[in-house]
This record gives sequence, C-alpha cells and structure tokens, in this order.
Amino acid sequence: MRKTRKGYPVYPLTVAQKFHFYYMDFCPKKEVLNIGTSLTIGADLDFDLLRKAIGEAYERCECLKVQFFKDKDGTWYQYVCQEAAMEIGSEDFSGTTMEEAEAELQSWTQVPFTKEDAPMSRIVMIHMPDGYQGVYFLVDHRIMDAQSMICFLKDIIEIYCHNMYEGVAYPKEMSSYIEQVKKDLAYEAESKAKQKDEAFFQQLIEASEPIYNGIDGPGRLEAERKASGNPDARAAVNVSDSVDSALDVFHLEEEPTRRLMDFCETYHVSLVCLLMMGLRTYFQKMNHNDDVSITTTIARRGTLKEKKSGGTRIHSFPFRTIISEDKTFLEGIYEIRDRQNEYFRHANYDPVAYFAHQSKVWNKSPGRVYEPMSLTYQPMSMRDKELQKLGDIKYKTKWYPNGATTQAMYLTVMHRPEDNGLDFSFEHQVKAVSRKQLEYLYYYLCRIMFKGAENPNLTIGEIMKLV
Repeated sequence: MRKTRKGYPVYPLTVAQKFHFYYMDFCPKKEVLNIGTSLTIGADLDFDLLRKAIGEAYERCECLKVQFFKDKDGTWYQYVCQEAAMEIGSEDFSGTTMEEAEAELQSWTQVPFTKEDAPMSRIVMIHMPDGYQGVYFLVDHRIMDAQSMICFLKDIIEIYCHNMYEGVAYPKEMSSYIEQVKKDLAYEAESKAKQKDEAFFQQLIEASEPIYNGIDGPGRLEAERKASGNPDARAAVNVSDSVDSALDVFHLEEEPTRRLMDFCETYHVSLVCLLMMGLRTYFQKMNHNDDVSITTTIARRGTLKEKKSGGTRIHSFPFRTIISEDKTFLEGIYEIRDRQNEYFRHANYDPVAYFAHQSKVWNKSPGRVYEPMSLTYQPMSMRDKELQKLGDIKYKTKWYPNGATTQAMYLTVMHRPEDNGLDFSFEHQVKAVSRKQLEYLYYYLCRIMFKGAENPNLTIGEIMKLV
C-alpha cells in the first residue's frame, strides 16, 4: 500500500465504506450512493453571510475533504485532501413552481460522483418558489451518512446565527474523522473486541436457520420452493431485475406521534423497538409465522466524538425474533430491546462477514434472503436550538431520491422539523414492491403500534385479531 497521495497520508477503507463500494460495484446506476437533501428557512437570509458560514462549516468538517483512488491492484484507498475547496453554488427558483424546483433538485441528486481524486459533495444556496431560502446539499454515502449530513447542516445554521445575531455562541469544535478511521482500522486488525463480536454473531447465525416472510404473505417463498424443487427452502429472492426505485413518504401527525413517544418514555424503550415490534407483528400476521427477520441499521455513534466526526458509520445486520402469539405486546417489545442492546455491544463487526458466514452455514444460494426489508430510525432532527432562539421561524427539510436501490424495500423513519411528527419514507424497487402494497403495510403497521401502545398487556395474537 502506498503511504501518501498528493502528499497526504493514505488510509484503507473502513468496513462501513467497503459495504458501500461492494454494492456500488454490481449496481448499474452509480448514483445509488447519493444522498441529497435541502434545508430551507421561512425568512430572508443574508446570502453573503450564509456563504461564509458554509465555508467555515466545511473547513471544520474533515470527512468532506475525503477523496478516493484505486491502486494498480484494484484496491480502493482514501485520504483527506486539505487543499480541496468546496464550490458553493447559488440558484434562484423564485420564478418557477415548487414542482419544477423540486424536480430540478431531484435531478441533481441523480448525478453520481464517479471521478477518483475528486470532491464527493456539492452544496448550493437556494431561493425556493414558496419564499423559503437555504441550502441544497448532495453527498456520496461513502463519506457521510444521514447523521453526518444533519450534523454538518446544523453547524452551518449555528455559525450563520452566530455571525448574524448578537449573543449566539459559536458552535463547539467538530471531531476528527481520521481519528475515528484509525480506531476502526485498529479494531479490524484482529483485535480481541473483534474476536468477541465475531463469536457472538457466529453463534447467533449457527443456532438455527431463519425463514423469509413476504409483504403479502408466503407467496414468494412458496414460489422459491417450487422453482428450486426444495420443499424446505427458507430463503427467497426478494428483489426485481431492475434497480429503478421510487420514494413513497407517509406522514404521521404530531399528536399521534406524541402518543407513541409517550409510550416509549413510560416503558423505557426506544422508538425503534416499537417500530420493529410493529413491523414484525405485521409480517407474523401476514405469514402465520412467529419467526421474523428484518434488517436493522446501527449508527455506531455512541460517543460525542463519534457523533461529531462525520463519515459513514452505519452497519446493517439481520435482526431475527421468534415471538409466539401468546406473549404480550410489551413482552415482545422487551425481548426486542434486550436483543438490540446485545447488537449495540457487538455492532462494530463486519456485516459483509456476517452475510458470508450465514450463506456458508445454511448453504444459501446467491440472491436469496431471509429479510423482506430494512429499517432505519433516525432520532437526530434538524430542529436546531439556535433556530428556536430566533423565535417562531418556520423551516423545512426534504430528502430527494437518487432513483436507484439494490434492496427491495428500505424504510427510514425520521422526525419532521416543522412539527416533530414522523415521516415514514419507503425507498423501494418499483418492480419489486408497489405503492399499494406499501399503503397496506403502513396502515397495518400504525394500527398494530397504536393498539399495542394503548393495550400493552394484550397478547400479540389478540392484537393481530383486533387490527
């Protein structure tokens, strides 16, 4: 491995980054790695001060200067290019319609970052047709995840407010991205922690074989059994022959969201436990099966340094629960919470190694899965304390689809900054899952969660009958 590039120290990829490179390699649409979002505020902004704030936030954010290159042997490496400057664009959409403006922002989100030794992000100051002003930000998933993006955008807001208004403190320093990379690489070098995590997950995998549950019921699994001639097959093909995707978003209002959050507070569980319980109960109902697996994502940002270091730190693992219908809703949730806490302790493990071991142990054919979907809950919101100091200023965020996904269905649940209600964003392959199927799933997911939150001591079987 070469030691420097353009005079800067070179580092191998982390496990989280390798995962993105892995699916980018076989996805025909390289924009699959793009994440695009806008943050706009219902006030006249000073664009010169905003440009200055963006520049300062960029200087403080080490991961945005990361660039990649491929060595002669085809191995990818990364380095922080300190001289790289962020180009700050400006676009006035005030003479167009909201539909036209958002279509343009979506089209920007579908342009991939494919060059080596080049910046992996883009930012544009925008003036929207509804009078809101702010920024559009596009970044490659290999250098940032949603939490990093939110952290960077909040930094811009705080710096802008500090420069614009008296009495607003300058935000605290960001953390070093490379420091966290070095920690991840030290873990990978056969550390004792890695060996413990590997033992945990291998034991979990080897206990027994999971089983696939479909969004409409066991139809896909039955088709797989028929096609393969194996009546005992437990995995199925979940994706279509096209990576073209759509993003369907369902909005849960502020008041019902508050009821779910109150339930979580009362019983000392996270919202992700309630979401997971709702989803697995839906699949249990549709497939008449107590054994349900759903892919869960873990942000790996337990410390303040990890929270403020940027980068991409998400690891995804299958999350399997076997919960019988005679257990109460609350017992099910506690089982999920306990298993999740175990996962958190071992979450630095390589998800690609997990899937490789699972395939080997259960002789799983390529392309077959046990999990019908992935779930991410994003607790971090762009509701910023500095904005709240300025009185009742309205602001909006919007995430733009990149138009491609290698998964059949991926649900991200986030809080809206306007009212703290929940947005359920389903990114899905158009040919694998329809909007109608998602409406059905969302409707029953909400019914299950509210029925369970209102009657936590009802059994799962009773809740399934009542909804």
